[in-house]
Amino acid sequence: MSFDYINALQKKPTTRTPIWVMRQAGRYLPEYRATRKQAGDFMSLCKNKELACEVTMQPIDRFDLDAAILFSDILTIPDAMGLGLYFSEGEGPKFTSPIQSLADIEKIPTDVTNELTYVFDAVATIKKALNNRVPLIGFSGSPWTLATYMIEGGSSKTFANTKRMLFNEPQALHLLLDKLADSVIGYLNQQVLSGADSLMLFDTWGGVLSKQNYLDFSLDYMAKIVKSIKALHPTVPITLFSKNGGKHLTDIADTGCDGVGIDWTVELDDVQAQVGDKVAIQGNLDPAVMYATPEIIEKEVKKVLSKFKGNTGHIFNLGHGITPDVDPENMKVLVDCVHKFSAR
Repeated sequence: MSFDYINALQKKPTTRTPIWVMRQAGRYLPEYRATRKQAGDFMSLCKNKELACEVTMQPIDRFDLDAAILFSDILTIPDAMGLGLYFSEGEGPKFTSPIQSLADIEKIPTDVTNELTYVFDAVATIKKALNNRVPLIGFSGSPWTLATYMIEGGSSKTFANTKRMLFNEPQALHLLLDKLADSVIGYLNQQVLSGADSLMLFDTWGGVLSKQNYLDFSLDYMAKIVKSIKALHPTVPITLFSKNGGKHLTDIADTGCDGVGIDWTVELDDVQAQVGDKVAIQGNLDPAVMYATPEIIEKEVKKVLSKFKGNTGHIFNLGHGITPDVDPENMKVLVDCVHKFSAR
């Protein structure tokens, strides 16, 4: 398989800078909103392989993107562990049975692949529909990020319960993270077996930790996952993305991953100076640029492209997910500009 996206991750020559965008299948697209309405609710959409395939393909059919990403959610694993995931309108994910004690952690299962067959069925369905047009990215949340949702019972601004456990009962938190790491390994392995060409770990909340706590409670577990997946699938590229993780980039690059995702708070050339050619770099246009005029989007794209000094190893992306109120026409401008100004 020769695709610019895969080649960039493997630091091989590319014909142009490949681009895909976090949350590229999502609420900014009217066709996505129509399909979600048809599904009834978000998790029903995730659990219907035909509809999950349909929304994965929508941005691929509309824009000249270089990769598709599985339509799913990072919280499928905690849901499969029996924590009762549900989505409140306008409030994000919640759990009916959050983790509150060591006893709760001891009870949860580690192998949940049987409960997640709907995800693997979706991967296989999407892979077939793509018919080798572009590669398919599979993904999971990082153990630390999953743990925060499980302990807080949803999203949080302070992470009070998780940090209370981190400082008061670190051994309990390590047990949870270890179980989650094993679950993620099984989950990602099965995604590859079902057809995923590349993998991503989303560490959305890694940036809320101090340096040492980040290494001990987040990166160590991502490194364990990378090592295990590489042992099973040596040629499948893995990208790690820690939001607000700019201060940890050399440590992330040392995990054995193929790509490091960066947000918009760091500069691409600074990142390259830190990690050299050890890993490919994915990023990092500020998502807010997508509210700008086409002329400004073009100018900002050129700025990001000019910061990358290598010939290979850059995947263009936003520094975080595309926001729901962005005009889809601006996405077309973005993708076309990246290709136009990076063509070799």
